[in-house]
Amino acid sequence: MFQHTTVLLKEAVDGLNIRPDGIYVDCTLGSGGHSEYLLSRLSEHGKLFAFDQDEAAIMHARERLARYGRQVQFVHRNFRFLQEELSALGVKSVDGVLFDLGVSSPQLDEPERGFSYQHDAPLDMRMNRKQRLTAAEIVNCWPYEELVRIFFRYGEERFSKQVARKIEEVRRTRPIKTTGELVDVIKAAIPAPARRSGGHPAKRIFQALRIAVNDELEAFREALEQAIELLAPGGRVSVITFHSLEDRICKETFKKASESPPLPPGLPVLPDDYRPVLKIITKKPIVPSEEELERNHRARSAKLRIAEKL
Repeated sequence: MFQHTTVLLKEAVDGLNIRPDGIYVDCTLGSGGHSEYLLSRLSEHGKLFAFDQDEAAIMHARERLARYGRQVQFVHRNFRFLQEELSALGVKSVDGVLFDLGVSSPQLDEPERGFSYQHDAPLDMRMNRKQRLTAAEIVNCWPYEELVRIFFRYGEERFSKQVARKIEEVRRTRPIKTTGELVDVIKAAIPAPARRSGGHPAKRIFQALRIAVNDELEAFREALEQAIELLAPGGRVSVITFHSLEDRICKETFKKASESPPLPPGLPVLPDDYRPVLKIITKKPIVPSEEELERNHRARSAKLRIAEKL
């Protein structure tokens, strides 16, 4: 959810085919950029429900979006509880759902949150600061095999075993408490030639830890399925991903919902259960332009996919 991906932001919101009096959900409120643009497209009869598990994000967005009053309702909870929260608010269907995944620019730019390898800070990485699990607990307490698994799966780090082994070695003598200490451990574990190419050597490990701390992939999978179920006919879901695993979940979920399952032979009429649920709007994902990438290097891995409820 990078606030400077302005072109992709606009395309994601426009891709929802906004109805001025419709009901919409921003599953990733963040700094409020998406919500602000979406609200600007609604009439006074339109409504937006904005989810975020980060209390600080909601607090700042309340100020930014104050002029919209009751048109926007904030929900301080992980989007994996999308259906539960909307049901409690009396909402049974919506006209559009927006996801902009990943860590927001404000979170990256607050060193004390521990998301960035560019600043020395406590190893935290919690999007919801009320949850117990932190990156420090994973690094210092999880077994070697689990570290290898998350580094390889979530970070696609080819030196996962070496990094996990080095962490094990260091934590036998002292806990690894800060992002700076972890960066030093990672650099010591990765061979020198590899450290000099492919970006910062800690990038993939930090990404893997963030995903594991916040259970991001499973939360997204659950929320996307709920979003599709909640959509009214003609409603759309827009998803911006920044990670290949997130994009794969989105692509496969859209594909499964847009195809009919294998039919038993001899059926005279196609049953409702065999009809596709979605129509895919973006046959290929929309990616940032070269101009946008020059303005914001953080957008380089962004992909936008859109689908419509049949």
